[in-house]
Amino acid sequence: MRETPDELDALQRLLDMSISSSGAHLTGIVTDPRRLSARQLVAALTGMKVLVVATTTAAGEPRTSCVDGHFLHGTWMFGTAAAAHKARHLRARPALSVTHADGERMALFTHGYGEYITAQDPRFQPFDEYFIAHYGSSPRDWGPDPVFVQVRPTWMVGYAMNAADFPTS
Repeated sequence: MRETPDELDALQRLLDMSISSSGAHLTGIVTDPRRLSARQLVAALTGMKVLVVATTTAAGEPRTSCVDGHFLHGTWMFGTAAAAHKARHLRARPALSVTHADGERMALFTHGYGEYITAQDPRFQPFDEYFIAHYGSSPRDWGPDPVFVQVRPTWMVGYAMNAADFPTS
């Protein structure tokens, strides 16, 4: 868990606001016993998690792809190559949705904006260090022009079939 108390509080506020602004269909499924708290999410989402990332083309057509997602400081982060379609989509149109689903056990649904971070950006270094610690090598060694995308969420809902099964630390 890398989140500060302030980051955990902000995440919990976002989760509460998101579910309270959701429609009856979703709130009928993601009831209180199935809702994950900020503490439960950060405890469950350590390490790499497969994310489905949704972007849009210039024509407004949806596109999805999978990435190695990392939940850090209360939000998702992932790396890719600058030449990847998803990276080019996000540079032009930063709105995105990301979903992590672990079968029927749990899921986290997120809508927001991707903050595009190139290797020349001073914010790249902490992400690079994190990836080196996680994978044993730098994304700079994986190919030309690595980029990171940090999701700036505007809406996020965490779901579990039985949220009581998830620890808070």
